[in-house]
Parts: sequence; C-alpha cells; structure tokens
Amino acid sequence: MLRFVKRTLGFSETESVRILMYHKVLPEKKISRKDLLTVSLEDMEQQFKYIKNNYNTLFFNDLQTNSQLKRKLILTFDDGYLNNFQYLIPLLEKYRLKATIFIPTELIQKGETEENRQMMTFDEIKSLNPEFVEIALHSHSHKNYSQISLQEAEEDLYRNISTLEEKAIPFTKVLAYPYGKFPKKGEQKKEFFSILEKAGITSAVRIGNNIAYYPWKNKFEIKRIDIKGGDSFDVFKWKLRLGKIKL
Repeated sequence: MLRFVKRTLGFSETESVRILMYHKVLPEKKISRKDLLTVSLEDMEQQFKYIKNNYNTLFFNDLQTNSQLKRKLILTFDDGYLNNFQYLIPLLEKYRLKATIFIPTELIQKGETEENRQMMTFDEIKSLNPEFVEIALHSHSHKNYSQISLQEAEEDLYRNISTLEEKAIPFTKVLAYPYGKFPKKGEQKKEFFSILEKAGITSAVRIGNNIAYYPWKNKFEIKRIDIKGGDSFDVFKWKLRLGKIKL
C-alpha cells in the first residue's frame, strides 16, 4: 500500500523516471498566445534551472546502466525544429543537461528546400554534441500510425531508420509515435508491436501524462508528460511531481 501511495503522490523512487515532452522553443515575443506547442525561452530556462537542481537528466541509452539512480528525468523534443538548434542547444550546454530529439526524416528532407525553413537540416542534426543530445526515431512521414495499414507503418518505420543510417547520424532505437497514436485493437496491436520488435525498437513513447517506471512494464506504451506553452511554473512543478495536473 505504501509503495502505491508513494507512486501516486510522485515520491522519488529508483524505478521512477519522468519523461517530459516538448516541441518548440522561442523567445516569448515571437510566440502566439494560442501556440501550445511552443514553450518560451524564458520559461524553459526557469524550468531547466529547476530540473538541474532537483533531477538527473538521462538519455534513453543511459537507463540500463543508471537504473538505480534516483530522480531520473528524460527531456524529449519532437520533430527537429530549427528553433531547437537555435535556442534549446545553448540551454542544454549552459545547464549541462541531456535531451532526446525525435526526428521525422521526411519532414527534415522537405524542410531543407524551404526558403524560410522551420526544421533543422541533416547536417545540423549531425553536428549536435552527443554529450547533450541523443537522436531517436519519430517515423519518416509523420503519419498517424493508428490511421494507416500495418504494412504502411512498417515501411515508414524502416524508412525512418534507413534515412538516418544513410545520413550517418547516430541514433537510439527508441520511437516516439506521431501524434502519440498507435494501433490499439487486439490482434492489430499485437502485430504492430511485433513489427517494432523485429525492427529492433527498444522502447516507444506515447503521451499519457504520467510518471513512467523503469524497467518498463509495457515498453511500447511508455507515458510522457506533456509540457505546454503557457504552463505556469507552479503547473510545471505540479506535473513533475505527479505527472498530471489533477489526481
């Protein structure tokens, strides 16, 4: 019972790992009030200061060798936006924190030819310091895996992997589902997870807004905590404590 209460209240245990989900970061003056995917640079720095003083950031690749470390936290950023390169990386270096960036390879390819590009280039991704950044998978075409066939999903996943290999970009075989979605019906779910296993995917993350526990109970259904643009600092700390705003 005590173990359950501790988990429910967010007390630190060696098994617990908070996985935060971000997308974009920009100076506050450049953000629309309705843009919940963008955290202001000012807010992110305040959050990073708090994380630095209270948690230990890890890569997914670090978990096995650091499984007994308390107050584990994984920073994740989806999509590979150019603003990550411009604003996130300097913050990671300043506070000596680690982050995992999930890359949808087709969006990167298309973005490279845009005049006012929003995404990093493959060369920029390749240049990221591996001391602070771990690259991982976010599909090739960023399609919702619950809305396409299993064959399409499999082909898309392998394209994601092969493109990063062709670009000689080191990556971890952890997958972030586009839109947090994946097939959830009986045999289809089982077959989809078999596809991930066959591809060598070690774990996969959704949203779920809750604290995760390692070793993973369901390695292809790991929950992340969604940090939204406009979250107050108190809301941010509450999410870190409980994984969600309400019990």
